Amino acid sequence: MTLHTAPDFIPSKTHTPYSTTASRSVLHDARARSGGRTRAYEIAALRPDGTVFVTEGYVPATPLFEEPFSAFARGTLISTPQGETPVEDLCPGDRIVRADGTEAPLLWIGSSKFVPADTGHRTPWVRVMADSLGLSRPSSFLTFGPAARILHTPQNLRGAGTGHKVFTLIRDLVDGVNIIEIQPPTPVRLYHLGLARHAAISVSGLDMETFHPGPATIAALPLHQRDAFVSMFPHIGATTGFGPLCHPRA
Repeated sequence: MTLHTAPDFIPSKTHTPYSTTASRSVLHDARARSGGRTRAYEIAALRPDGTVFVTEGYVPATPLFEEPFSAFARGTLISTPQGETPVEDLCPGDRIVRADGTEAPLLWIGSSKFVPADTGHRTPWVRVMADSLGLSRPSSFLTFGPAARILHTPQNLRGAGTGHKVFTLIRDLVDGVNIIEIQPPTPVRLYHLGLARHAAISVSGLDMETFHPGPATIAALPLHQRDAFVSMFPHIGATTGFGPLCHPRA
């Protein structure tokens, strides 16, 4: 495995979100909609040839561009064949344990630093206490960002004999007691993970979603904005590379 690093995206069609005139227009328009805010991010991706591409850049501080970097807080333990590993210690190519017990290689890691209590740009974080969703679910308290989704059976479908599970935003489960909203006063880095296909992975006893923008989101984007978004994922190269959702979303 070969590691390639870059201080910013190399000007190319594939790996530069804002290298073209149209893409720079996307950034300018999105900055205007977000009050001029941008967000610094870092990504590491495993390319098809086995090399690892590592880079950093800026995106507009809008939900569309922030979601790929805002699921798991630093320190979150991800299940691997070697045991639980902090999310910040994972590297592209590492094997990840999916919720069904199978393994898959990690292809993409995105991260950014968030200030939850930032005035005028509030970021809702959620803390889930140990055993809140069942014995050892989670095994210890966990902190999630706004993009984190859990695979579970909604209350209205329980007992129906269907066993139907959906991905639900963890913030929608806030009860004020065992699952609470928090706003840490200091910056904390958040991460998201991508496999070859959308999946649920094991996170301290919880089945959590890997990154997928959602088919409706991709389909609704203008072509030039779609290209800018997809360029942040050098391991796929096209919108179809995200594949279908493995479970529906609530």
